[in-house]
Amino acid sequence: MTRVRFEELVGDALDLIPKEFAAAMDNVVVLVEDRDRENPTLLGLYHGVALTERTSHYGGVLPDRITIFREAILDICRDEQDVVEEVAITVVHEIAHHFGIDDARLHELGWG
Repeated sequence: MTRVRFEELVGDALDLIPKEFAAAMDNVVVLVEDRDRENPTLLGLYHGVALTERTSHYGGVLPDRITIFREAILDICRDEQDVVEEVAITVVHEIAHHFGIDDARLHELGWG
């Protein structure tokens, strides 16, 4: 799968986020990279300060980053439909971290 097609799928997954959640996303950027250098099997990563952790002192900082790792996702998928599903799951999972939802709760909700 080409990088352009993969990025389209990430955009499609972002479009699935309910409008009220998308509107509440503050100071966050979504990126696509091939792999995480430290953990090459990692599918996605949220790096930043979750909305639930921000205080009145939050400000003047670089955007939080959600990174979706293309090659790692492609490694575990059999076909394009698998990629579509895994990208959506990974995007939702990482956005949930932006809203302060931890991995344990995501697993409970079926978004592990």
